Amino acid sequence: MRKLILLLLLGIANSFYLSAQKINSSYQLNIKKASSEIIIDGVLDEKAWMDAEVATDFFMITPMDTSFAQVRTDVRMTYDDENLYLIVENFHLLPGPYMVESLRRDFSFGKNDNFLLFMDPFDDQTNGFTFGANAAGAQWDGIMYNGGSVDLSWDNKWRSKVTNYDDKWVFEAAIPFKSIRYKKGITEWGINFSRLDLKATEKSGWAPVPRQFPSASLAYTGSLIWDQPPPQAGANVSLIPYALGGIRKNIEGNEDTEYRREVGLDAKIGLTSSLNLDLTVNPDFSQVEVDRQVTNLDRFELFFPERRQFFLENGDLFASFGYETIRPFFSRRIGLNAPIQFGARLSGKINKDWRIGAMNMQTGEVEEDGLPSQNFTVFALQRQVGARSNITGMFINKQSLNYNPDPDAEQPIYSQFNRNAGLEYNLASSNNLWTGKAMFMKSFAPNQVGDGFVHAANLKYSSGNLTWNWEHQYVSKNYTAEVGYVPRNGFYKINPEASYLFFPKSEKILNHGPKVGVRYFFNTDGEKTDNTTFLAYNIKWRSQSTFQAWVSTDYVLLQRPFDPTNYSGDTLARGTEHQWYATGAEFTSKPQSVFTYAFTTRLGGYYADGKRYNVTADIGYRFQPYVSIALSANYNSIHLPEPWYNTNFWLVGPRVDVTMTNTLFFTAFVQYNEQIENINLNTRFQWRFKPASDIFLVYTDNYLPAPFYTKNRSVVLKFTYWWNI
Repeated sequence: MRKLILLLLLGIANSFYLSAQKINSSYQLNIKKASSEIIIDGVLDEKAWMDAEVATDFFMITPMDTSFAQVRTDVRMTYDDENLYLIVENFHLLPGPYMVESLRRDFSFGKNDNFLLFMDPFDDQTNGFTFGANAAGAQWDGIMYNGGSVDLSWDNKWRSKVTNYDDKWVFEAAIPFKSIRYKKGITEWGINFSRLDLKATEKSGWAPVPRQFPSASLAYTGSLIWDQPPPQAGANVSLIPYALGGIRKNIEGNEDTEYRREVGLDAKIGLTSSLNLDLTVNPDFSQVEVDRQVTNLDRFELFFPERRQFFLENGDLFASFGYETIRPFFSRRIGLNAPIQFGARLSGKINKDWRIGAMNMQTGEVEEDGLPSQNFTVFALQRQVGARSNITGMFINKQSLNYNPDPDAEQPIYSQFNRNAGLEYNLASSNNLWTGKAMFMKSFAPNQVGDGFVHAANLKYSSGNLTWNWEHQYVSKNYTAEVGYVPRNGFYKINPEASYLFFPKSEKILNHGPKVGVRYFFNTDGEKTDNTTFLAYNIKWRSQSTFQAWVSTDYVLLQRPFDPTNYSGDTLARGTEHQWYATGAEFTSKPQSVFTYAFTTRLGGYYADGKRYNVTADIGYRFQPYVSIALSANYNSIHLPEPWYNTNFWLVGPRVDVTMTNTLFFTAFVQYNEQIENINLNTRFQWRFKPASDIFLVYTDNYLPAPFYTKNRSVVLKFTYWWNI
């Protein structure tokens, strides 16, 4: 089976390699140097804009992709020696106010009237940058990878302004060449523009994109034609120092108040216009938004995404290797239990075909835990193949330094080293209809017994109506990835899925159709351990509200003892079999309303012939564009035989976002988690006093729910400044 799907992947890739051609190559926007000074004020009155070519006549993406857009959008671009400039006239089709969530940066795409720029400076249809704004002026920026995925955690230095008129809203931006990566001498960039107008429930793009793909799909970009090669960014060195003061009190542990007085430094050095060196000394990430908690009823570790800025640029080189539950590198393992002392990261393009990523991080010793200082090294090298496919090689090393464990201990508490090495082939056809990957990875550790091997592959086809995907995985018993996220070992997995969408001639329903999938797990002896089979039916209205109903059957043969409540401490025995049926539904309301809501339900069987009932509800109300109020609630009722009996869990999370301007933000987030008996309060005030330069005030409390006893508390004041040399 492994050989069959690998040969199929390579065969498809070879056919596309021979016939690849950029689909929207005829969509060209010529850009020439500005004939006058540009002032970023959201007003189209400079001579340079009158002289610029106009990109107009956008194509509709949704609800249909067979005609021009009804909403008119005009885009102009120009540049000078330091900045790339953009101005957009977003005309109204229907009367009434614009629709936005708030002025919060990196807004939710589907809940805001917005305009986005997707830029592929290497024209490789794989990696790039995105910039944009909603109709109230909130900024959006991110890095693009895998041909259309966007990481909005990336943040950089640029300026913009939105001005509203009766018949349109105008977005104007200046993007420094130092803020993006591009190759010297390239005069043709991939580019596309996306417009979402919620009143008209229309999404459109300048270069046409089939509706089954996101408007960010780089396979469907047009071309930005420069009148001369873009100017070199020149000396591109940025220093980003921070200073921090704070207090931390562990009341539950009856510890003395800890006072924090810290300084640190990040540096970004542009070695070339497409290759960047990031350095950090004594980094601190206390301002990063807290993770959203979940009720954990799973047998395996949960995944929480990386949010720390240092790890994000070109992060796909490291983090995208593998699959959702087979990630040999997961940057959140670094600095998890020990402070990061310093680190360096080299990443970017060597030329159009080659990308490189190299990282080295050093953590300090934690004497009270016996944790030695550790060094983390990651190296990735990627070669583009054909139009949009690539091959990536990766090496990961975690090394304990000056570590001399007790020789009488049967096994050291921490390993001397853990290493992983492997290859991955990513397939993406020129029209994006075929995608897939195949990976091979080997681990190395002291006294490792067995092969320590991983293999996985998938192949996906996405047309306008039919989508199907085949995926299989193998993880050996002895595979170890101490700097990765691999929650499960010793299994084979087979997972085919298929769905079909009907597009009726209806004024209300956009599409509907079934989805079916089967997931099997086998242990390395070939014995079935898990099976889930599901059938779902999806409906999407033209208003953008969605509904899904599903039924499923599950089977589990426990490979180790498991507490089905993840709370009581009592466990089901290894080797016991469990089977049940369940059904559920999901609904999300239309995003145009100031009041939005969503719910999910699940009812049916559970382990030990028990029952589990779950309801999740999300409601939100916005006083646009300044205040957004949201409440998320999750209730689980679990009915089991003794010794568990009935167990109920609430997880409630009210949140308030106040965006006084697009540079002044306040967030208050409370999470009550009955399963872990904790109430978490996190408030964060942020003032972006200059582009990419901030002052943060963060207050955090953790309480026992009853009698509302404070467990720990912290306050942090942090100042960061982005200084271009």
